[in-house]
Amino acid sequence: MEQEALFDTPPPANLLPHDGEAFYLGPVLTEREASAYFTRCVLELDWAHERVVMFGRDIITRRKVAWYADAPATYTYSGQTKRARVWPALLQALKERVERASGARFDSCLCNLYHSGEEGMGWHSDDERELAEQGIIASLTLGGERRFSFKHKASGERVSLLLEHGSLLIMQGATQTHWWHSLPKTKKCTDARVNLTFRQLRAG
Repeated sequence: MEQEALFDTPPPANLLPHDGEAFYLGPVLTEREASAYFTRCVLELDWAHERVVMFGRDIITRRKVAWYADAPATYTYSGQTKRARVWPALLQALKERVERASGARFDSCLCNLYHSGEEGMGWHSDDERELAEQGIIASLTLGGERRFSFKHKASGERVSLLLEHGSLLIMQGATQTHWWHSLPKTKKCTDARVNLTFRQLRAG
């Protein structure tokens, strides 16, 4: 898809030392806005437990997911094929805010609902064949603050940061090729978290 230049102002420092680009913009919503959007996302999005294949076994995750896009489309992840719903007004408004903050345009969003810090995501890359090659991913956090980590696939180098309520993280370039990322589980966070990952689908 056609891509605009990122950021109207000088970008923040790249979090990754090499082989990729990740930028943390911090909060892009006020605390009041972020809290209101969090509540609406929990209540209004079409959440469902996710079925994934791990070590040859079908597993139903504790966290819930929802997927939306410009038009109905299929998306395969962890051995399961999902069909996107068309944007509700709530997500359309958030997409526009994220696009203004990042300078990029997005046509889909994978939503995750973590009920507490005891739910997380292991090491993985967002490199499914349906996604644009070296596309931009914008990750918006609503709710409980959580640590987010990167690990280089070859060297094992790690980079971690705290994702704040209402904050935006941008991943682009070769990041998904050379780095894994994870949301480590923690008992220190008891708050629920909604994560909206705005994405770019492969053309055609």
